[in-house]
Amino acid sequence: MVVGNGEIGAQAAAAVADAAFVIRFNECRSYEASPGRTDVVAVCNTGRPGKAMLASEAWRQHPAVREAAAIWSVRDPRKFAEMRAPLAVTHPELDDFCDDYTSQFNAFCADVGKEHVVVDKMIHEAVDTALAALHPAPYIVPSSGMIVIAEVMSRFPEAAIDLAGFGHVGWEWHPFAAERQLVDSYVAAGRVTRLPASAAISSSQGA
Repeated sequence: MVVGNGEIGAQAAAAVADAAFVIRFNECRSYEASPGRTDVVAVCNTGRPGKAMLASEAWRQHPAVREAAAIWSVRDPRKFAEMRAPLAVTHPELDDFCDDYTSQFNAFCADVGKEHVVVDKMIHEAVDTALAALHPAPYIVPSSGMIVIAEVMSRFPEAAIDLAGFGHVGWEWHPFAAERQLVDSYVAAGRVTRLPASAAISSSQGA
């Protein structure tokens, strides 16, 4: 079960509670609408989100973070090191976007006895390739949600994968329209299942 930070309906919340393996994102804003099991918290380990989480005692003590057996850093430092110089030209306002906090997340995990996984840049690049076929508007990076869906499909090729809380909206430089199309293609192929957000209990902005 991959739980984004969008709206969680009653059916989805019940499914999250019954799931065998649950992944949440960053500040785990989905947790209020679907409290319970958390096995992995996937984090943006670069830029302002990574810096803010590491500095936040509230994040460190969040029940989902405390319960999770692993933290997944979704941004391979090698990929973001390659992006720094081009972004300095095209988006100088994002001068801290590629600042890397992977080692600090690794240290946090070592301190509290969690596994730390860095999603390989090959996953990121495979998502970029898949999105290119859908002719997305110019973007900077895929969303964390899209990276994690791809990682889960690669890591657990035989697993039944359910998605909840994916509204495909948020930061302007994620290719959300194309990501929705890509996930729709996975749904059509029977690779993943979207759980409805009807009768939604409001959470927050999508992953």
